[in-house]
Amino acid sequence: MEQEFQNIDSSGGWQNLYNEIRNLASDYPYKVAKYPENKNLNRYRDVSPYDHSRVKLKDSENDYINASLVMEEEAQRSYILSQGPLCYTCGHFWLMIWEQRSKAVIMLNRVIEKGSEKCAQYWPTKEESQMSFTDTGFDVKLLSEEDQSYFTVRVLELHNTKTMERREIYHFHYTTWPDFGVPESPASFLNFLLKVRESGSLSTEHGPPVVHCSAGIGRSGTFALVDTCLVLMDKRKNTSSVNIQKVLLGMREYRMGLIQTADQLRFSYMAVIEGAKLILKENSTSQESMLQNLLKEELEPEPAPHHHLHDLTSMTADSPMDHVWTHPETLETSSHHSSLAAKSMQQMGICT
Repeated sequence: MEQEFQNIDSSGGWQNLYNEIRNLASDYPYKVAKYPENKNLNRYRDVSPYDHSRVKLKDSENDYINASLVMEEEAQRSYILSQGPLCYTCGHFWLMIWEQRSKAVIMLNRVIEKGSEKCAQYWPTKEESQMSFTDTGFDVKLLSEEDQSYFTVRVLELHNTKTMERREIYHFHYTTWPDFGVPESPASFLNFLLKVRESGSLSTEHGPPVVHCSAGIGRSGTFALVDTCLVLMDKRKNTSSVNIQKVLLGMREYRMGLIQTADQLRFSYMAVIEGAKLILKENSTSQESMLQNLLKEELEPEPAPHHHLHDLTSMTADSPMDHVWTHPETLETSSHHSSLAAKSMQQMGICT
């Protein structure tokens, strides 16, 4: 795989490879997302869950939420890839987490990026400590919060006010993915992934973790792809047996547009290559030592970054990766959630 990476890198072939994957990906109906009553429940008008793999809410008059169940049978991995909740869909978001028995929420974006809202604040801060979502009957309480240099781990209590049951939910929040592009090094991302794994949240003992960025396809797709490839490598005990392109195409059967750019594809390769060296180490001490070395290399001063595949200066502050994607994967700088609907929700007191 390293040789494949070097060959693509040296020939500048990432965009061609990405285009090839995009052209090979299947397309499926997403009629439910376009129903009149559901249009305003989508953060972006051109990122919709396929009908066959969308997560359906059970205890709700409307079963629609912009989220997809993505599975990889051999790896025994399942993920719910979701858009970042809108201010008036946070209750639906927590209902989904409860019904799917998810143990963790994995958040890969910040609430505000480059002056644009990427996701509603759906969890309580230290200042408020608790939030209530009366539309679906849930209270969320902050139990603990641990800040790392590039991610935060929270433990939340999810309280079902209808049944009076309570569950603890991990909230893994990766806070340093750049507004544009990808991390320069996979080391911090891999450390984050290992922290999520150590919690047991990805195991089959629990429901699928909820993974989201803003649209739920770019950064979220990268997380799911890297984790799945590393699981397959570990199971097969053979790093050369995993075809990243094939795994990605398989995951795209469940949610459209996973991995949004050629840069994200390149980063996925980098993370899988470095992650294989860590995860295939049987000795956990060796894993920790190697990871610390990678992190040290990442933190050392680097020359001014160059951007492999796109000129960031040509992009506006309102068009980060997750913000500009439009089916069938042509870029645009406008997003859609109905201002009229948002205004009416604010008048109802749902959005603050």
